Amino acid sequence: MKIVVLERNSVGPDISVDCFGELGEVTCYRNTVSVSEVKDRVRDADIIVANKSPMNEESLGKAKNVKLVCEFATGYDNCDLKYLKSRGIPVCNVAAYCTEMVAQHTFTLALALSQSLAHYDDYVKSGQYSAQDRFSNFDIPFYELAGKTWGIVGMGNIGQQVARIASAFGCRVIFHSVTGKSSVTEYERVSKDELLERSDYLSIHCPLSGLTRNFIDADALEKMKDSAILINVARGPVVDNTALYEALEKGKIKAAGLDVLEKEPLQLSNPLSKIKDSNRLIITPHLAWGSVEARERCVRGVYDNIKAFQAGRPVNVVNP
Repeated sequence: MKIVVLERNSVGPDISVDCFGELGEVTCYRNTVSVSEVKDRVRDADIIVANKSPMNEESLGKAKNVKLVCEFATGYDNCDLKYLKSRGIPVCNVAAYCTEMVAQHTFTLALALSQSLAHYDDYVKSGQYSAQDRFSNFDIPFYELAGKTWGIVGMGNIGQQVARIASAFGCRVIFHSVTGKSSVTEYERVSKDELLERSDYLSIHCPLSGLTRNFIDADALEKMKDSAILINVARGPVVDNTALYEALEKGKIKAAGLDVLEKEPLQLSNPLSKIKDSNRLIITPHLAWGSVEARERCVRGVYDNIKAFQAGRPVNVVNP
């Protein structure tokens, strides 16, 4: 089988994908962005490995041999599932490979912001600490997580891991189910308004859908505490970036930590690019999922999906 890897570098050039060679004839491209590139590169493919490349009728219409699409990811919003199903092409993702790392990054952002680490690091390195006459400095107040309310949007694998860690810190955990279908009973489930009004920390771990796009908009930000910290490690469009910029500028919330943005990489037209104060806003370049261990698990997950498909027992199919 001809296996075409459209976005080989999406898992990093330091992570080997040589294992795919055991399963077929492999062609790798560092990155593939446009529909025209996809069309040209998958024309003779039997199996496509993608991440963000569009998988739809326009890009795959002339690729008559395609039998399987594998995602280098858990998300699959680049795929037109209805079209692919109409052609009998299963789409397989890799589930839960980065749960631990995304949860870890959630708290990396939250702790850095809540404790003003950027400020205190700069204070020491600027020489101000060496020049003072006392052993300590805490000119910007910071607070404990213990006793605070940690709100969660999206109580899947990552959300539940975040809930466990927040509980270990001594937080009260509440969550909102966007679909209303959550079966989680270990934590208090609340309405959206109650989530916004009660949360000292609000972290987002839901998929992007019609229900979650702009879930955090100007109205939502208005309902949050002015001391609240917002963390988004899910999908960029879940948070209205312009509304968030305005909320941060006006002090409607204390701070935000983002690993995802409405359009990536960060566009200079995005007003959030104007905020240089890392005590109010930290943006990381969509890396929350990308520990070495997680990326190795992702590649192995794709390998296992292809191998299972070839054996006639496909797993992790998202468009059954």
